[in-house]
This record gives sequence, structure tokens and C-alpha cells, in this order.
Amino acid sequence: MSSLPLRPLPLAQPLRLGRPSAIWFKPALSVVASTLPPNLVLLALGRLDLALYTMAGALCALYAHDRPYAARARVLALVVLGMTAGLAAALVSASLTSDPVVLVTVGALLAAVQKTVCEATRIGPPGNVVVAFVMSAALFVPQTPGRLPGHLALALGAGAWAWLIGMAPGLLRPHGPERRAVATALRAVAAQVGGGAGASRTAAYAALHSAWSALHAPGVRPDPTRRALAALLTEAETALTTPDAEAAVLRAHADALRGSGPVPGVVVTAAEPPYPRPRRIPLTHLAPLAVRTALGCALAGYAALALGVGRPYWALVTAAALYQANVTRTWSRALQRVLGNLLGVLLFAALAPLTHLHPVVLVLCCAACNLGAEALIARNYWLGSVCVTPMALLITEFAHLQDPGRLMTQRVLDTLVGALTGFAAAVLVTNRRAGRHVEHALTAAEEARAHADGLLAQPLPTALVPARRALAVALIDLRATADTALGEWWQRPLPEERVLRAEQAGHRTLAETARHVRAAHAHAQAQNSGTTEAVRP
Repeated sequence: MSSLPLRPLPLAQPLRLGRPSAIWFKPALSVVASTLPPNLVLLALGRLDLALYTMAGALCALYAHDRPYAARARVLALVVLGMTAGLAAALVSASLTSDPVVLVTVGALLAAVQKTVCEATRIGPPGNVVVAFVMSAALFVPQTPGRLPGHLALALGAGAWAWLIGMAPGLLRPHGPERRAVATALRAVAAQVGGGAGASRTAAYAALHSAWSALHAPGVRPDPTRRALAALLTEAETALTTPDAEAAVLRAHADALRGSGPVPGVVVTAAEPPYPRPRRIPLTHLAPLAVRTALGCALAGYAALALGVGRPYWALVTAAALYQANVTRTWSRALQRVLGNLLGVLLFAALAPLTHLHPVVLVLCCAACNLGAEALIARNYWLGSVCVTPMALLITEFAHLQDPGRLMTQRVLDTLVGALTGFAAAVLVTNRRAGRHVEHALTAAEEARAHADGLLAQPLPTALVPARRALAVALIDLRATADTALGEWWQRPLPEERVLRAEQAGHRTLAETARHVRAAHAHAQAQNSGTTEAVRP
């Protein structure tokens, strides 16, 4: 067990490139399809200055691409309403006061609320960053109460268009997200079965859990395709605890799930019991993150005002984008943000002469940056930021062209101010509850294992399958909680050895329950075969 209050901060690892996302093109194309038409319409009307409001709704197309379409419809609608609510709060504040200190304070509080809501609801990428970007920019645009209804109507209209863009692929591949989730789980299990480099049993169970969650998402109804996908996941769970399982078969099944072809033939057993949903994150767990966000964004905005930069909301957004689960991850994001923004400023310098030729070029370059950002950000946040930065700078020119040198200088200063003050707030606001959360997760995992062990003593327990999956979820939560605490500073010594023992014992129980379930199914099939033979004339 470690008793060090400080842990070394990584330098090279946060900047390494990962593999591209399997669906990188979906958010990339969606955001272009949702933002470009409204911008071109505004350009034709000579009102490109209103693009901030349509962008607020259009950028909602970035969310929920991993959700089944029944669940995506609900999530996207809530994102549009949440974005509009944040925009409304910013516009009302801007219409009531022009005091920059007050506006920065409001922006910091709104950013903290948005961060907390995104984490509590597990909304997924891009999280609170896009909402904070729109909200903070709207705070510093001159506003009057009479214009608010029209501006909010533009945001809602663009949001409805983004909702349609997000739902449109479901017409061609109604089971696309579920098929991708199951294929990812099959490959994760195959990597563990085949002893692939870096494969871990917990990661395989996490992929299985994500796939099961997709099949049992709110609003998703069972049908033949989903039952066949569930049968594949059951086969993968069995393979994870079978010494002679063939990884090649799992990979072949995963490859067959591409497109809209039939699901590979696996015997579909009885209806699957409900899969346990992710444990809700208590708001008390998110309190340090909310305080960090509020304090860091406020300090960033105040520092930018003190330096006379002119656009304090850039510093505020930089701080809001930093905050991750712990100090170590926040440091990594700060490095990525600074590097990406500095390189992005250079890209803007190359684009500026082109965008000043004609407004159409300006709009198209902004769309191209949007496309590049979503295409690259999955490989590493800093790489996506290289395109996000010029996009943000180009949007400021929608109202009128500006001096590129001045914009670049302000962006660099705001980036550095936001990163420094944001990380300082993460260090100052300690999360001493992280160790307590590990204790709670340990208790939950040990109780889930004891429950599953107790069911193993019964001959054919009907509750064993849900108990087994509840144990898998508890082990996933334990690993995530322990990793979060290990990256936090100023902690009491963590029970790392106890965590390791709990994980090892839990995985042994998972393997035993899998063997027990297989034996029960084989026994039931044998009895059914015997009954059939007995009644055959």
C-alpha cells in the first residue's frame, strides 16, 4: 500500500496517440450535416451573426452515438433541452448586466452545474465542454430581453434538426449501436482468451457490461435480432471462463456483425434476465469535482480580466474542459489542451488569409475544422484540439472579420491562464473522500461475491445468472473507483492489497458461476432430450 500524498505526474504518456474510434466518422459527419445547412441559410440571409444560436442546437448532434436508437431519441432530446436551458441562463444574465466580473461568476457556476449533471447522468463524450463553450460565449455577447425568444427559437430549431440527423441512420441500420457494442465485447473477450497484449479480465467484463447495457437500455424492446445478439454475449461470457475457448470464433462472429447481415447462428436459449444497470453516482461523490470546476473557471476568468485579454470566456472554457476524475487525469488533460490549442493557433494563422476572401470560405473552413476535430479527437484529445481551436476562432469572425494576430494572441494567453488556474484549483480542492469510495466499492464487491457463492450451493439456482452479472458490475465499479483514487493527491493509504484480493476472489467466483450455469443448461437439455425420446412413438 502506498502512503505517498503526491504521485508523479506523467509527461509523455498523455500525448501518445491511440487507435481511431471505430465510429469516428459518425459524429464527424453528423456535426457537419447539422451545422453547415443552418450556417449557409444564415449566410444567404445576411445574418451570419446569429450563428452562435444555431450552433448551440446543432452541436447537440455530437452526443449519444453509442446509444441504441430508442434510447438515443430520449437522450438527444434531453441534450437539446439542456443546451437551450444553459443558453437561456447565459442570455438572461447578459441582458441584465454587462459587468464582466459578474458574468464570469455566473459562467463559473453554470459550468459547475453542467459538469455535475453530465457526470451524474453518464452522458458520455463530449460531456460538458460543448455546453460550456456555447454558454460562456453567449454570456459576453451584448443582449436585450426582447431578442431572447428569437435567439432561443433558433437554438431549438437547430436542435430539432440535430435530433433528426442523429436519428436518421436508424432507418438503415436499426440495430447498429447494439451490433457494434456486441462486436466490441466479442473482440475484448477474444483478446483475453488469446492472451493478447494488454488484455485484462476486468476490461473484458467491462466490454460485456457495456454490450448488455445497450441491449437492455431504457426503451429498447426485445426482438429476434437482439435475442440473437444476447446469445452471442452469453457465448462470450462462457468463453471467458473456458480454457479451450477459440478466440478465432469470437473474432469471426464480431466481423460478421458489420453491416446489416444476419447475426451469426448461436442457439438462443430462454429469455435473458434483466441486466443490472450502472450504479447511479451519488451527488456527494461529485461535490469535489463541482467545487473544482466552479473555483477553477472563476479564477481563470478573473485572471483573464486582470490581464486585459478581452475574451475571458476562452480562459473559462479552458478550465472547464480540464476537469477529469482525479488530479492526475486533470493534469494530463491540461497538457493535451495546451499543446492542441497552441498548434491550433498556428493552423488558424494558415487558414485566416483564405477565410477572409469570402464568407462562404469562412463557413466551409469552419465545417472542415468541425469534421477534423471529431475525426481526430478519439486518437488523442490534443490532436482533436488542433482543429477545435481554429474552429472557435473562426466562429468569432461570423459577426465581422477581425485582426488575426490579435485573436491568436488572446487565444494563447487565455489558454495558458485557463490551464494554470484550472489545474491549481484541482490541486487546492482535495478529494479526500476517494478512499472512502474505495471502501464502499470493496464492500459492495465482497457482498456480491458472497451472494453468488451462496447461490452456488443450490442445485439449479434461477437467480445465479443475475447474481453473476451483478458481481461483474461490482468488480468493474471497484476497479474504476480504485483507479480514480490512485490518481488523487493527498490521500490516506489505499487498501490496494485488499482490492487485489477482492478482484481475484471475485473473478474466481465468476468463473465458478459460469461453469455452474453451463452444467445447469447441459442438464436441462439432457432432460428435454430424454423426455422427447420417451414420448416418441
